[in-house]
Amino acid sequence: MRILLLFFSLAFSLLTGCSENLSESERSRILTMGDSLLSSNALIGHSVSDAVEENLGEEVLDRSVMGASVLYALPISGAMGMKIEKQYTPGKWDWIILNGGGNDLLFGCGCGECTHKINRLISEGGDYGAIPGLVAYLRNTGAKVIYVGYLRSPGVGSPIESCKDDGDALEERIAKMAAADSGVYFLSLAEMVPYGDRSFHKADMIHPSVKASNEIGQRIARIINQ
Repeated sequence: MRILLLFFSLAFSLLTGCSENLSESERSRILTMGDSLLSSNALIGHSVSDAVEENLGEEVLDRSVMGASVLYALPISGAMGMKIEKQYTPGKWDWIILNGGGNDLLFGCGCGECTHKINRLISEGGDYGAIPGLVAYLRNTGAKVIYVGYLRSPGVGSPIESCKDDGDALEERIAKMAAADSGVYFLSLAEMVPYGDRSFHKADMIHPSVKASNEIGQRIARIINQ
């Protein structure tokens, strides 16, 4: 499955993200980096970034890639966007919409014994690790960062049901990181999906539906507008 995700992710990157150039970054003040939570539905014009654009009435440069991870060792595919850090594009960004960590848990430890992996991503106090390092790098460009959490399973037939505890632990640490910096905002989606409601997920019960992408984009736009 990982190989298939990698293939489709790189193909998606070539079809979309790689076609974007620096002139687009010059027209936008908002950059999106992350994984399939943000990139889903982009081919039909209904990704999270599309919803942010619609709600704000301005362009968003979306560099997110399906299957991308925070911790990623392969250099070539990593440089193409599978490593979230490598999605960064130089520009005069006021805001960077960011997510990541879910694929590190799903593929890196099978949402099982993940304490070591979580510690590599972010310390218990939220002050060091790969995620705080990435956020600090982005903040040093002068941009504010909105770190977006993950949708939760509605409790009906999701293959990622076992990821809940690890996801909660990861996001608790990310929330601590955000609380320590007034320029970092953590957007939790933990309460978005009502129990038993399948409408916020695609048929695979993993990725966000168009409805969910639109709702996430609206919530992000509200943070930017505040």
